[in-house]
Amino acid sequence: MLVKQCMIRDVQLGSPETTIKEAAQKMRDGDFGALPIAENDRLIGMVTDRDIVIRAVSEGKDPNSTKVIDCMTKQVLYCYEDQTLEEVAKNLGDNQIRRVPVLSREKRLVGIVALGDIAVSNVSPKKVEETLSDISQRGNQQKSKEDQQQASDNSGRRQN
Repeated sequence: MLVKQCMIRDVQLGSPETTIKEAAQKMRDGDFGALPIAENDRLIGMVTDRDIVIRAVSEGKDPNSTKVIDCMTKQVLYCYEDQTLEEVAKNLGDNQIRRVPVLSREKRLVGIVALGDIAVSNVSPKKVEETLSDISQRGNQQKSKEDQQQASDNSGRRQN
C-alpha cells in the first residue's frame, strides 16, 4: 500500500510567527498533535504539542508572545506520497518519530502520515509492532543512558 492511500490530506499550516498559544489552539480544535510550519511556500519545521510543553511551557515562556520558531523542530524528515507504507514505517522506527509530512515529487505538502494511520492500514501487524518497538525502545535506552550518566555524576557528591 502507498502512503497516499492512507495519509491525512487535510493539513493545517502555521507560520514561524504563529504564537505557541495559537498553535496549541489549532491542535486542540483540529484534534492533532503536530503542526507543519511553512514560510515562502516551503516547509521549514514542525511543532508538536510535546515541543510546546518541553521547549516553551516548562521553561516559563509566555504562550502569548513566544513564536513557534523558538520551539519547533527545524530538521523536518518527510516521505513521498508514492512510497510504500513499509518503507515509511521503517523510517519512523529508525528515526524514533511517530509522524511525517507527506510531499509530492514536486516537493509540495500533500498530507501527513502517522504511525496510527499505518497501524490501521494493510501493513502487517508484525511490521507495525516492530516500528512501535523501535520508537519506544530506543527512547527508553536513551533515557537509561542519561540516568546512568546522572547517577555517575552524582556518585561523588555528598547527600544531605
